[in-house]
Amino acid sequence: MMHEETPEFLQITSPLEMSSDLRREMIECWVTVTNAGGAAGFPFPPVNFDQVAVVADQIIAGLAPQRSRFLLACVDGTLAGWLNVRSDANPLIAHWGTVHHVQTHTGFRGRGIGAALMHRLRRLAREEMALEQLHLAARGGVGLEDFYGRLGWKEIGRWPGALRLAPGDDRDEILMVLEL
Repeated sequence: MMHEETPEFLQITSPLEMSSDLRREMIECWVTVTNAGGAAGFPFPPVNFDQVAVVADQIIAGLAPQRSRFLLACVDGTLAGWLNVRSDANPLIAHWGTVHHVQTHTGFRGRGIGAALMHRLRRLAREEMALEQLHLAARGGVGLEDFYGRLGWKEIGRWPGALRLAPGDDRDEILMVLEL
């Protein structure tokens, strides 16, 4: 049975707001999720802390309140999940943002953390970032489109066989949108 929890949310909107402890927790979460088979940006587990840190540090360096921020969910002071949302300054596409690296730590799975993150993201994107829609790309074959669909996201297309996880294991990349 699913146990719903109400996490505490934290936003990081600038590299200066990222403490070394929080950086470590995020990277450790990412390593754990990836090595458990999660579709969180590293397709070929196992990964280690140093590999993930390089990518995390690039995202951290690009944080800016209106263009890129982290949304983190904490339970009892422990990082339970996180995501990154980014928008573009180009006026043609400045009204939408893209969601990246949605993940729930394996120790918190089945407790509603992922859904809570996505609900909070919807409000944050609309009210704080002035976005009108969100986009994401999800790996096919792991049920992510069902998870996002239950939260109001609509599949708008697929890139068939776009992701090669191993020889003979090609997956669709599923393109999804959420109207805010």
